[in-house]
Amino acid sequence: MAEIVESAVIRDVLTVHPSVHGDARGRFVETYRRSWFPLGREMLQANRSDKQSGAVVGLHYHLHQADYWYVISGRARVVLHDLRVGSPTEGATLHLDLDEANEDGVFIPPGVAHGFSCLSDLTLTYLVDAYYNPADELGVAWDDPDIGADWGVASPVLSPRDQENPRRRAIPPELRPVHGLRT
Repeated sequence: MAEIVESAVIRDVLTVHPSVHGDARGRFVETYRRSWFPLGREMLQANRSDKQSGAVVGLHYHLHQADYWYVISGRARVVLHDLRVGSPTEGATLHLDLDEANEDGVFIPPGVAHGFSCLSDLTLTYLVDAYYNPADELGVAWDDPDIGADWGVASPVLSPRDQENPRRRAIPPELRPVHGLRT
C-alpha cells in the first residue's frame, strides 16, 4: 500500500511513496489511485513530457486544475509555490527531487504554481483533472526573487512563454487563486 504524506511546507500538496513489488521478471508499481487524494477529482487526461538535461519548465499554475506528476525516467527538481490567497501556507516555496529510483509522485492542487528542472534527461507523466483550457494556463516568473526557486541547473533552457511570465507581485487580482475556491 502506498504511503501518502501531506507537505509540511505547502498545505494540500501530497507526496506519494508507492509500494514497489519485484521479482526475477521485473517490477510492478501502482503509481496512481483516485482514493489517495480526497481533495482531488477524477483525472481526465494523461500527458507525457520528455525533456533534456538543463531544461526548466514553469512556473505554471491553474485556477481550476489539479496535477499529479510521476517521473518515469531521469531526475527532476520540482519547485512548488503557494499562490493561493488565504492559504495558511500562502507564499511558501517547496523543492522536491523526484527520480525513477525513489518512485515518488506528487499531487499539486489548483493555485499552487509548479515547475520542474531536468537534472538529467527526463520523462515525466502527469495526470490532470480537467481538459486543457488555455484560459486556465497561467504562469509566474521562474526566477522571481520573491519565490526563491532553486532549480539546481547552471544554465537553464526555457521556452519563450516561461521567459515572459510576470513576477508574482504583477499578477492581476482576478488571476490570483483563492484557497478553497474551485469550480
